[in-house]
Amino acid sequence: MPDELELLTRREQQIPGGVHYAICRYRLQSQAAPEELGSLVYHYHPRHRKERYLELRFCISGNRFCNDPACSGGACTRESRCAGSPTFDVLVFRYPSAYLIPFVRGNQPQTPGEELLSFRLTSSFSTTVNLCDRTRRILDNLLGHPYQSALENIYVNSQLQALLLYGLECLVDDRAETSFACKFMGNEADREKIVHAREILLQRIGDPITIRELSRKVGTNECYLKKGFKELFGTTIFDFYQTQRMEHARYLLYEKGLSVTEVSELLGYSSISHFSTAFKRHTGIKPCELLFRS
Repeated sequence: MPDELELLTRREQQIPGGVHYAICRYRLQSQAAPEELGSLVYHYHPRHRKERYLELRFCISGNRFCNDPACSGGACTRESRCAGSPTFDVLVFRYPSAYLIPFVRGNQPQTPGEELLSFRLTSSFSTTVNLCDRTRRILDNLLGHPYQSALENIYVNSQLQALLLYGLECLVDDRAETSFACKFMGNEADREKIVHAREILLQRIGDPITIRELSRKVGTNECYLKKGFKELFGTTIFDFYQTQRMEHARYLLYEKGLSVTEVSELLGYSSISHFSTAFKRHTGIKPCELLFRS
């Protein structure tokens, strides 16, 4: 976790006979801009069944934290009007094999999701999980619910089952992109939303926008936006935006003669070092070296 993020609170619990989870909430400073993401980890141990598990990990922003007991005891979400500190929340949920296997019917898995639940795949892997609206709602519920003791265990367990369902759905959908392309990108209105998203990215080349904000502006969910953008333009939203920023930076440095500091500020970077690192990763040279060549 970056040094600029101050830990506000940590909650960790093992639900009896079920999932182990940990929720850490960090104070989000104005200059910090951690990337929101979700991931699914499939961990397979060839000999010890107790060491086989699925793990969902999420990093999200947009929530708030306070110590006022009248305000959900500090578990304020983006829907509340709390005046507490903006947060960056890290949530980790581990589903052991003993919890997952009973969900599979019979001895022979019938679907890719069942293969994971029964641990038929013999190689560990990790993959990204889309932070769609319904997944965010569950994460908000887990951050802001009013339950305690046994009722908390029941409520959290119900939310974690839905969270696992959505994570597995995303994974299966990612393995069937041709089906997705047929259903979603065949609609002209949906294609226009993706094109509009690209236009917004270009307009905000110096004012970074999150995928969540972008999806709301064009009227679709994050899952469709990410997949649709990749299908239509052959690249991810992040890679496209970074490429455009760096090409614009090259133009400002080489053609306009601006300083590295000026370009860094114009493109919305919090520090010159972050900009220089991104520029070198894209072009192979540091910004100052480009200035010398000109």
